Amino acid sequence: MPSVVNDSCILCLTCASVCPVAAFHKGDTQVAVDPDTCIDCGVCISECPAGAISSSDEADEKWVTFNAEKSKEWPAAE
Repeated sequence: MPSVVNDSCILCLTCASVCPVAAFHKGDTQVAVDPDTCIDCGVCISECPAGAISSSDEADEKWVTFNAEKSKEWPAAE
């Protein structure tokens, strides 16, 4: 299951820096994961200092939907 970011994100971009497939997209206050790009490696989950990332099967459905939608709207995180 792809990773999902919730509103605990502090926009530090640690996740984007460790993601091997550039699945993160940056908004004004947080990032979102593109579920079509994420390879489910879980590296971002263990590296997130805010604990804002989880597997989509453990996340609230609103965050699964949010990440899928926003990752299509927001630019790729660098």
